[in-house]
This record gives sequence, structure tokens and C-alpha cells, in this order.
Amino acid sequence: MRTVLSVSLPEQISKELDNVSKRTGRNKSDIVKESLRLFLWEMKLKAVQKTLGPKAKRRGLISEKDVFNAIS
Repeated sequence: MRTVLSVSLPEQISKELDNVSKRTGRNKSDIVKESLRLFLWEMKLKAVQKTLGPKAKRRGLISEKDVFNAIS
């Protein structure tokens, strides 16, 4: 099932979206959907980091290298 969403964009963002669409040959809807998917993924990642970050620090996992070493 699909939902249609109408979005009002500031003029500058609309121009940039038009330019990217023309430059890449992709339609604006696909660009916006991809951008929204990325935004939602980042929000989920931040929520996980907020929850697990303090627990990881207590276990001495501070950097990405620490995490990599712990799971390798």
C-alpha cells in the first residue's frame, strides 16, 4: 500500500532537488524517498547509540576499534 504525501519545500531546496534530479536522471520522488529512508535509519541508529552507548562505555568499548576488537 502506498501513501501520497504533499510536502511544501523552501524555494532553495526545491531548486537543489530539481538540479540533483536532472543531474542524476532520477525522479524527485525517488530522491526524497531515499533521503527519508536515510533520515529514519539515522534516527534509529541514534536511539540505539543513546541506549547502548553508556553500557558500552562501562565495558570499556569507547571507539569503533574497541567494538571491532570485541566482536572479532
